[in-house]
Amino acid sequence: MLDITPREAVNPMSQPFHDLPWAHTHAGEPRRIGVEIEMAGVTLETMADAVIAEFGGHLQADDPFVFHVCDSEVGDFVLELDARVLKDRAYREHLGRLGIELDDADQAALERWLADAAGRLVPHEMVAPPIPVAMLPRLDRVRATLQRAGALGTERALLYAFGLQLNIEIAQRDPESLLAILRAFVLMVEVLTTAGAIDLARRLSPYIRPFPGSFVRTILEPGFRPDMGGLIDTYLEHNPTRNRPLDLLPLFAEIDPERVAAAPVEHELVKPRPAFHYRLPNCEIDNPDWSLATPFNGWVEVERLAADHERLRHLGEEYLERPAQALGRWADDWARRLRDGF
Repeated sequence: MLDITPREAVNPMSQPFHDLPWAHTHAGEPRRIGVEIEMAGVTLETMADAVIAEFGGHLQADDPFVFHVCDSEVGDFVLELDARVLKDRAYREHLGRLGIELDDADQAALERWLADAAGRLVPHEMVAPPIPVAMLPRLDRVRATLQRAGALGTERALLYAFGLQLNIEIAQRDPESLLAILRAFVLMVEVLTTAGAIDLARRLSPYIRPFPGSFVRTILEPGFRPDMGGLIDTYLEHNPTRNRPLDLLPLFAEIDPERVAAAPVEHELVKPRPAFHYRLPNCEIDNPDWSLATPFNGWVEVERLAADHERLRHLGEEYLERPAQALGRWADDWARRLRDGF
């Protein structure tokens, strides 16, 4: 039985959640955020119990590999074993080639065994629906419950390249605003990597490859002032992949689906949504001093830099003049502030 600490007794956060410089969308609605957390050490049932204890809803288990918490007060959660060959039951094709046919009972037993065995090697993932940013502390209570239940994060083994992904709803849809965020991010990515102590297993994995230097220099040039089509084309030319620390393919697929559909990208994995797909952070769920505020506040600093047009321009020019030292004087200070929670 999962030990659920009463809500009023839970204080999981080591630091507060900071305010975004733009709290609302261009339509005037509070901005929302989707959170995806990878972990090991707990079952899908345990994850579902933690979600239901905080947000309500009921469990729907499609199979041993994919659970849903349906009709919670914020929408539906997906809890899954992150292994496509199992979720898609591709293993049945391989068994068929060997002449092995399973009845329903045998298949159910095999899938339970596969779920248990694979869970030791591949992550269990909790995919939360988009929630208002102001509700992040409640989602962090779910994180704290799972931490107490024994969830394991990135640092427990080289094998565990587990990450945490944030899908932050955009505030504005114009190319100038999106370019400012992108410029701020490429200038801050080394700071965020250092401050977040991004694990070696994740840095060596294929999932968060850095932006090419040619792309960084192109978008930082003061004369680079594209319209939306030009911004998307430039991004696709240099980044025909979702495996970037900041993945803009879902956003651009939402804005201009035909343009993205024509590009050589992983179309089956790109889900259009009006959000920045921030893929860099570790999942340190087994660390009682870590919370969702840590990666979220790092993103807040990206947006704060994007909002400070003069500083953004100055740092971009400094990077172009001295690429090896562009982060120099302020990187150590910002990294220290990120670690200390500002």
